[in-house]
Amino acid sequence: MTASSRRAVLTGIGALSAIGQDAASFWDSLQAGRGGIRTIQGLDTSGLPVHMAAQVIPFDAKKFVEKDQRKSLKMMARTVQLAVAAAQLALVDSGVDKKQLDPTRFGIEFGCGLIATELDELGDAAAVSANGRPGSVDLEKWGSEGLERIQPLWMLKYLPNMPACHISIFHDARGPNNTITANDVAGLLAFGEAYRILVRDEADFFFVGGAESKINGLSLVRQCLFEPLSRHNQEPEKACRPFDKGRDGIVLGEGAGVLIMEELEHAKRRNAHIYAEVVGFGSSFDRGRKGSGLARAIRAALADARIGPEAIDHVNAHGVGSVEGDAWEARGINEVFGGLDTPVLAAKSYIGHLGAGGASLELAASLLGLKNGVVPATLNHQTPDPACPVNVIAGSPRPAKQAHVLKISVTPMGQCAALVCRKWD
Repeated sequence: MTASSRRAVLTGIGALSAIGQDAASFWDSLQAGRGGIRTIQGLDTSGLPVHMAAQVIPFDAKKFVEKDQRKSLKMMARTVQLAVAAAQLALVDSGVDKKQLDPTRFGIEFGCGLIATELDELGDAAAVSANGRPGSVDLEKWGSEGLERIQPLWMLKYLPNMPACHISIFHDARGPNNTITANDVAGLLAFGEAYRILVRDEADFFFVGGAESKINGLSLVRQCLFEPLSRHNQEPEKACRPFDKGRDGIVLGEGAGVLIMEELEHAKRRNAHIYAEVVGFGSSFDRGRKGSGLARAIRAALADARIGPEAIDHVNAHGVGSVEGDAWEARGINEVFGGLDTPVLAAKSYIGHLGAGGASLELAASLLGLKNGVVPATLNHQTPDPACPVNVIAGSPRPAKQAHVLKISVTPMGQCAALVCRKWD
């Protein structure tokens, strides 16, 4: 087999979200139109303007790992624990026997963002360094007394490459291993990189995905200061309104989506169940967020897949729910699909905004939709916005009529990525 003849397929789904902690429950919620955005639990948000999010509750990482691995969990931030759990779910769903895998051709491509520390882990150090003046830092005190109050291994809980590191250790994956930290687009870029590595014959089997938890005291304060968050606290389940005229901002979430990507012949030899084939990828930068850059990424992915826009069953949008962000994304989608009335799904209306963890979990929604022959409806889309000229699936699910789905992701700065998958028959 030549490298050019190698094909990449998706054979396992690990979905850990506010609407389900495995692929089956995740899909049941999507099909039923049951979202996961609620008033935040376990954290006092009374001093913040936002009191809602999509939380994974309850979550016990111990249930997802072997007994001899549990002691490692105490050195993992919540984001890392979510990633490790979703990877285990994906592996089980794939039905693979790890003993039959070549560990040197077993890789990990992962998207992750900034992992915020828990406040109590720096609280003592911060208090002594303030030297009696809240809001200030005495650097001499920080060096002489503050640092010694921080656990020596503190930073290892929060480095963004830790999900990939722990997953590789747990599963003896010694092949290509990389973490991409390009904000919201990181997870989809991870798919593009794994796809190309696999086709080049440098690996056979991958964990691919992303994870993130934004439900953290430090992270929430930062998000409230710098992100256009929804203030629709009185009805949290209706707060995330992608592409709707009444949308007022982003709703935060947490979770992880990890998929198994493997070479087609490798999958066939073990008689694996195949959800879809990865057939195209593209990326770009949209300077000024005018939409033309996003359209370039979409066209590149379609060209790589050797199909036209008319072959796409639906677009799985970034759909973050912000006023400007949705309008920009809609312009890019419309530039490619205008006149075709291609349906659009915005899964964040169910699971919130997961940053680097969003793309893979959202893609799982489309893959499960193609498998079951029905595409979920976007929640809370009631009034179309002329500034968002896209055909949002709303009200009730619709039949999946074609074999290809397009997943897109963007960042507020203008980075764009697009992935095309084809249903496996």
